[in-house]
Amino acid sequence: MTEFGKGHHLQLVDGFGYVFRAFFQAERSLAPRYRYRSDGAPVGAVHFYCNMLFKHIIQADEADDRPTHAAVAFDTSAATFRSEMFPEYKAHRPPAPEDLVPQFPATKEATIAFNIPCVELDGYEADDIIATLAIKARDSGARVTILSSDKDLMQLVGDGIRMIDARGDKEIGPEQVRAKFGVDPERVVDVQALAGDSVDNVPGAPGIGVKTAALLINEYGDLESLLQRAGEIKQPKRRETLMNFADQIRVSRKLVELDRNVPIDISPSDLEIARPDADQLMGFLLKQEFRTLTKRAAGYLGIPPPTIPERKEPPQEQDSVQQGGGESSESADKPFEKDSYECLRTEESLRQWVEEIRERGIAAVDTETTSLDEMRADLVGISLALEPGKACYIPVGHSPEDPSLLESSSREFVQLSRETVLEALKPILEDRSILKVGHNIKYDMKIFARYGIRMDPVDDTMLISYALYGGKHRFAMDYLSKEFLQHEPVSIKALIGSGKSAITFDKVQIEKATEYAAEDADITFRLWRKLKPELHLARVTSVYETLERPLIPVLAEMERNGIKVDRHHLAIMSQKFKERIQVLAEEIHEDAGEPFNIASPKQLGEILFGKMQLPGGKKLKTGAYATGADILEDLAAEGHELPGKVLDWRHMSKLKSTYTDALQQHVNPETQRVHTNYNIAGANTGRLASNDPNLQNIPVRTEEGRRIREAFIAEDGHVLVSLDYSQVELRVLAHVANIESLREAFEQGLDIHAMTASQMFGVPIEGMDPNIRRQAKAINFGVIYGISSFGLARSLRIPRATAQEFIDKYFERFPGIRAYMDRIVEEALEKQFVTTIFGRKIHTPSIREKGPHGAFARRAAINAPIQGSAADLIRRAMIRIPPVIKKIPAKMLLQVHDELIFEVRDDAVDDLVAAVREVMENADQPVAQIKPALVVDAGRGSNWADAH
Repeated sequence: MTEFGKGHHLQLVDGFGYVFRAFFQAERSLAPRYRYRSDGAPVGAVHFYCNMLFKHIIQADEADDRPTHAAVAFDTSAATFRSEMFPEYKAHRPPAPEDLVPQFPATKEATIAFNIPCVELDGYEADDIIATLAIKARDSGARVTILSSDKDLMQLVGDGIRMIDARGDKEIGPEQVRAKFGVDPERVVDVQALAGDSVDNVPGAPGIGVKTAALLINEYGDLESLLQRAGEIKQPKRRETLMNFADQIRVSRKLVELDRNVPIDISPSDLEIARPDADQLMGFLLKQEFRTLTKRAAGYLGIPPPTIPERKEPPQEQDSVQQGGGESSESADKPFEKDSYECLRTEESLRQWVEEIRERGIAAVDTETTSLDEMRADLVGISLALEPGKACYIPVGHSPEDPSLLESSSREFVQLSRETVLEALKPILEDRSILKVGHNIKYDMKIFARYGIRMDPVDDTMLISYALYGGKHRFAMDYLSKEFLQHEPVSIKALIGSGKSAITFDKVQIEKATEYAAEDADITFRLWRKLKPELHLARVTSVYETLERPLIPVLAEMERNGIKVDRHHLAIMSQKFKERIQVLAEEIHEDAGEPFNIASPKQLGEILFGKMQLPGGKKLKTGAYATGADILEDLAAEGHELPGKVLDWRHMSKLKSTYTDALQQHVNPETQRVHTNYNIAGANTGRLASNDPNLQNIPVRTEEGRRIREAFIAEDGHVLVSLDYSQVELRVLAHVANIESLREAFEQGLDIHAMTASQMFGVPIEGMDPNIRRQAKAINFGVIYGISSFGLARSLRIPRATAQEFIDKYFERFPGIRAYMDRIVEEALEKQFVTTIFGRKIHTPSIREKGPHGAFARRAAINAPIQGSAADLIRRAMIRIPPVIKKIPAKMLLQVHDELIFEVRDDAVDDLVAAVREVMENADQPVAQIKPALVVDAGRGSNWADAH
C-alpha cells in the first residue's frame, strides 16, 4: 500500500457495526415516518447512518479538522480466522432483528451513493480492516479518526489514532480507555483476554472481571508475565484460575486482538474523499424518502433541491414517540459544564434562587442523604435546576473526617444550617403553583416529610419515561441520561466508593458533591423538558396523569406508615426453621452417604449424578451439573427422596434467611415497624415491586407462609383488614376476550375452576374429584400466561402429550381465548407493543425474534394486557382511596398484587370495608365497564394471616 503522508487525515467507519447500533436508537428515537418508508420498508438505521456520513465525512470538509481520506469497512458472510481457531466464537449471537436485515445492503448502497470507499475481505472482520488501515496510515504520518464506540477498537487508541462516538460526538482517547478498562490502550487486549466477552463467547478466565483483570495487568505488566508468575498470586482462587485456564486465556487473547496486517490491496489514492455524484446521491436519498437530508445534500452540492412528493404514512400504525436523535429533533440544550454549577453557601444566594424559582414556577429538585433508607436518612444537601446548565447545590449536612476543620475559615466546609435552608425552601416546595420535578421523586418527598415538608405538586422523569417506554429499557437516571442526552453522569461510586470501604455522602468534599448533585438536577430538568412533550405524541398522557403521577404521594404515605411486626414471633420461627433445616441436612447427608455442602450446586450435582447416578444429569459450561429447582422437582416426582429433601431444605433456608431473620433486621428502631419500598416502575406490566424488604413474595398457600404472616400485627385497639380482588385476571380475560361462558359463570357465582373442569372433561360439578379441579385451575391460570404444554406438564406432573391434549381441549371449548391470543400476538408483532384496557403501553421489543427469546416475548405479550389491566385497576383504586377514608381512623399499609392491607380502629372496620370495597369494585369506571363485574373479598384479624 502506498504510504500516507503528513497532513493526511483518515476517517474509518465500521459500517455494519454502526448501523446495528443505530437500529436500536432508531427504534427508540424516530417516529414511524423516519423508521419506515411509505412502502413499509424499514430505513431508520440507514437514516442515522446517512446523517453520520454527511456530518462527519461529507460536510466535514468545511471544518478545520476535515478528513482527506475515508473508508467504511464491512464484514462479509464468510467465516473468519477466529471461527476456525475457536468454533464457539460468536456462535451464540442471536440473529439480527427482522427489520434490520434489509438495512444492511442499504447501508452499502448509501456508502456508494456518498462516494465513500467500501472495504471488505473474506476471512477478516471489519475491525481487522480498520486496524490495518489505521496503523499503516498512522505509521506513515497521517492522523486517524475511527468513528465508533466499539470497545474492541479501543486497543488502537494512541498517538495519531483517536475514536469518536458519532452518536454523541464524544471523543474516546487514552483517558477514556483507561476509565473503561483500567489500563492503557496497549494493554486492553490483556484485560479483555482475562475478562472474556459473553456476547462474542470469548471464554476468558472464569470469575475474573474487568476490574480484577486491570489490577492484575497493572501489577504484573502484561498478560504473559502474569500467567508465567501466576503461582506468586496470594489469593488461592485467583491463582488456581490463572494456572488452570492459562491456555484458554491465551486463546482468548488471540480472539480479541485485532489483526493489523490484513492483506488488502488498496492505496491512499483510492481512499481520497471526493464529491458525490449528484444524480446518484439524490436518487438514493429520494428513494429512501429522507426529505430533510435530501435538501441538505442539494444545498451542499449547489444544485436546486428536487421536488419531493408528499409521502404516504407507513402502512401500519407505529408508536409515534420521538426521543431525539432524528434530523428534526436535535437537542438545543447547552453542553454540560460542571464549572457553571453554583454552590450556595450564603443566605443571599439562597434567597436569589428562591426568588427565581417563584418567577419561573418550576424547578428540578434532588436530595443527597446519608442513606438509601428514607426512614432513617439524614439530609446532607439539596440540588436545584432552573434550566439546562443552570443548577446549584446547597450543602447542609457535610462534615469532614476531622471535626475540628468545621471551625476553620476554609471555604470547603462553609455551609448553611439545615434549618435555615429548609425554612427558605419550604414555601416553594409546598406551593401548588410551583412544579417540582424529580427523578424517583418519591424518595425526595419522604426525605422532606421527615422535616415536616409536604412537597406538592410533582413531576417524575422516571415515571414519564416508564409511561413512554415500559418494557423497552431501564429507567435509571444514568441510563436515561446516556440514552437521551448523550451524557454520562458522574458516578456515585466515584464519590463514595463501594462495599465495606464506602463512605456516606456527608463525608464527600463539598466541591465534588456540588459537581455530582447539581448535575443530577441538571440532568433531571433536561430529561423532563425532552420527555414530557412526548407523552402526548405517544398517546400515554392519561396513563401518566391518572396512573403514575397521582400514585406517588399515595405510596409515599403508605411506606411511611409501615406495618407493625412481632419480633418475638419471628425469632421463635427462625429457631424452629433452624432446627428443621438441621434435621433435613442430617437426613440428606445420611441418604447421600457422606457430608457435603448442600448449598453448593457443584457438590450437590456430584452427589446426585456422579455418585448416585440418578437420571437426567446435564452438565453446564462450567463443567458442573445443573441442579435447579425444576431438575430436582422432576427427580422427586420420579420417587427419589434425596432431591425432595433438598427442595425442602432450600425452601426452609430461604424462609429463614429472607423472612424470619431479615424482617427482624428491617424493624425501624424509631417506629418499631417495617417500612417496605414500592417501585412504581419495577415491572413492565404496571405491577408494583416491593423491596427492602420484599413483602409480596411471602408464600400464600403454605403453613410456613401463614405463620410468617402472623408476625404482621395491628397496634392495640386496631385490627388489620384485607381487601382483595377476587380472580381479577380471569375476569379481565373474560372481558377482553369476550368469553360469554366465563362471564355467565362469574355472574352466577359459580366455581370457575369446577365449571371449566366440567365443560372440559364432562364431569358433574357436584362431588368433583379435587385433582380434576386442580388441573382445570392450572389451565385457567396457565392460559393467562401463555403456558406451553411443557410448562403445564411440569406444573401438573403429567406427561407432556397429556398436557397438550388438555390445552387443545381447552381451546376447543373456549375458542374465543385462542382467537384473543392470536390477535394479541399479531398486534404485538405489528406494533411491537400491547395495551391495557386503560391505555398503558407495554413494549415487546423481542417479539419478532426467533427462538426462546421470541417465544417468551409472545407469551409475555399475551399476558401483558391482562396482568397490566389488573395492575392498573388496583392503582386506580389506591389513588381514589385516601380521600374516601380521610375521616375514618384507618391507614393503608400494604399492596400485595391484588390485595390491599389496612390498619383500622376496632370500631371502624365496617365503615372502612364498605368505603374501600365501593372504590375497588368501581375502579374501572368511567373508562371501562368490565364484565363480569369486579368483586372484592374482605377479611379482618389481629394479624395479616387472620385477615387474609
